[in-house]
Amino acid sequence: MTIEMTRPPTTHRLGVAAVTLGIFTIVTTEILPVGLLTPIGADFGLSAGRTGLLMTMPGLVAAVAAPVITVTTARLDRRLMLCALMGLLAVAGFLAAAAPSYELELLARLFVGLTIGGFWSIGAGLAGRLVPEQWTARATAVIFSAVPLGTVLGVPGGTLLGELLGWRASFAALGGLSLVVMIALYVTVPSLPPLQVTRLSVVRGALRRSKRALLATCLVVTGHFAAYTYVTPFLHSDRISLLLLVYGGAGLAGNLIAGTTAARNLRLTFATCAGLMAVAMLLLPLFGHTTPGAAVLLVIWGLGYGGVPVCTMSMFAAAAPQAREAATVLFTSSFQAVLSLGALLGGLVVDTWSVSATMVAGGVCVALTVGVVTWSRTQAAAT
Repeated sequence: MTIEMTRPPTTHRLGVAAVTLGIFTIVTTEILPVGLLTPIGADFGLSAGRTGLLMTMPGLVAAVAAPVITVTTARLDRRLMLCALMGLLAVAGFLAAAAPSYELELLARLFVGLTIGGFWSIGAGLAGRLVPEQWTARATAVIFSAVPLGTVLGVPGGTLLGELLGWRASFAALGGLSLVVMIALYVTVPSLPPLQVTRLSVVRGALRRSKRALLATCLVVTGHFAAYTYVTPFLHSDRISLLLLVYGGAGLAGNLIAGTTAARNLRLTFATCAGLMAVAMLLLPLFGHTTPGAAVLLVIWGLGYGGVPVCTMSMFAAAAPQAREAATVLFTSSFQAVLSLGALLGGLVVDTWSVSATMVAGGVCVALTVGVVTWSRTQAAAT
C-alpha cells in the first residue's frame, strides 16, 4: 500500500483542499492585473497595451515551463515540488508589491509563469493519489473549481483591496497567501514519489492526437484574453470590482453547468460556451457603456467562459486517454501560450485602434471556435 493511502480520509480531503487553494492563489495572481491595469499603468506611466504585457509574460513562460518542469523534475517527490513552486509564487508576490520599476514587475511575472507551468502540470492530476478511487472524480472537480473561484473571489477581492490600499497591497497579500498555502501543502499532502515518468516522447505522441483540441483552445483562449485583459479600461467604471464579481459569479455557474453537460455532449457544450462569449464581446461596444448593459453582457460572457477550462481539458483528455499527465501538460502549455498571445494581440489592437476594437476582434476569434468545434470529427467521436 502506498504511503498516501494509509492516511485517514480527513487528511486526504485536506490535501485536496490545499492543492485547490494553491491553484486558486495562482489563478488570482495571474489574472489580477486585469482588475488593476489602469492604476498599474498610471503608476509606471505606461499605455494600456504595454501594461498588458503583465498578462502576456506569465503565459509565455508557463507554456515553456509546463513540459520542461514536468519532465526535468519527473523523479522528484511531487509534494516537495508543489511546496517549492508556492514558495516561488510568494517571492513573485512580494517582488511585485515592492518593484520600483516596470522591468522588475515583469521579472515578478516571470516567476508567476514558472509557478503556473509547474504547479498546474503536477497538481491538476494528483486527485487520484490523494483520495480513494471512488472519490477521484469529485476531488478533480473540486481542484478545477479553483479556476472560477479565482475569478469570482480572488480577482474582485484583489481589485477591491487595490482600490482601497493601492495595487501593491494586493500583490503583497497574495505573497502572504502563497506562504500559507506552501505550509498547508507540506502539512496535509503526503509524500508523493513519482509513479511514472512523463517523457518528451509521450508528450509528442499526445500532441499528434490532440490537433483539434489545440486549434479550438487557441481560438477561444486567444479571443477571450485579447478582450478580457482590457475590460477594465473599456468599462472605465468606478464599480469595476462589482462588475468583475458579477462576471466571476456567472463564470462559477458556467463551470458547474458545463461540468455536467460536457460529460453528455462535449461538442454541443463547447460550441454553446463559445457562442455565448462571442455574442457578449461583439455587443459590448454597443451596449456595454452603461453599468446595467455591461453587467448583463458580463453575465453572458462569464457563463460561456466558465465552461471553457472544463471543455478544453476534456478535449485533450479524450484525445490522449492513455497519457493523462501528458494531456495535462499539453492543456497547461497551450492554454498559457495562447493566453499570452491573446493579451499581446489585444494590446496591439488597443494601442493601434481602440479598446472597443479589441472587444470586436476577440469576439470574432471566439466565434470561429464554434465552427471548429461543431465540425470537429474528433469531438464528435468524444461525445
